[in-house]
Parts: sequence; structure tokens; C-alpha cells
Amino acid sequence: MPVIFRYQGFKFFFYSNEGNPLEPAHVHVRASGKEAKFWLCPTAALARNDGFDARTIRVLLEVTEQNRQRFEEAWYDYFA
Repeated sequence: MPVIFRYQGFKFFFYSNEGNPLEPAHVHVRASGKEAKFWLCPTAALARNDGFDARTIRVLLEVTEQNRQRFEEAWYDYFA
């Protein structure tokens, strides 16, 4: 589980085994036992939310969009 970014107690990461075939580029975000998944392409979008409130999801979506290039580079560096 490579952690690629931390923001105010949130860990942005991906799982080292993302399925077969490999899923499209995305990040997971975890904090306080809650987790969300965001697709990165073509723009950041919520894929799944397990426990975060709507306000937190909006903040996490914004942070994901602001760091999308960093996350994509980490994804392709790891899985290429």
C-alpha cells in the first residue's frame, strides 16, 4: 500500500494489487477508519465513499484534483 501523499491526517494511496486486469488510475483516501476512492482520468471523480460526510468528500475531491498529476505519475511509475 504505497502512500503517495498526506493531507491533514488523510493518507492518499493505492493498493499494490489493484486487480486483474489492472483498474484505471485512481487513489484511495483513508482516515479514522473511513475510506474513499477517486478516479483520476479524465478528471478527478468520486468512485466510492465508505463513511466520509459530503463536506469532507468535497474537500478530498478538490485535493485530489489539485494533486492529480502527482498521483498519476506515482501510479504509472509503480505499475509500469
